Amino acid sequence: MSDAQILERLFATIESRKGGDVETSWTAKLFAQGRPAIVQKVGEEAVEVTIAALTEGKEGLTSESADLLYHLLVLWADAGVKPVDVWAKLAEREGTSGLVEKNSR
Repeated sequence: MSDAQILERLFATIESRKGGDVETSWTAKLFAQGRPAIVQKVGEEAVEVTIAALTEGKEGLTSESADLLYHLLVLWADAGVKPVDVWAKLAEREGTSGLVEKNSR
């Protein structure tokens, strides 16, 4: 598999952790804590990405971005959103000016 499929593979692993052992799986623990805890982690990681972008080098931003993507995938899995749903939305918007797309909402 290519590197481009890493998010799909990670998402499958995340989904497999639903109902798992909270003593051995951070992902299972997040699911057990519920959506508010998952959303809080997404927010924390987004802030950490922002801080890293301003104060850390490429490695720090890369690491924090990976953390954010992981927690976002946990949120998607909890909410029943599949990566393919997001990819389809991005494809739908492709070639459209960001300003035009935003104004159409």
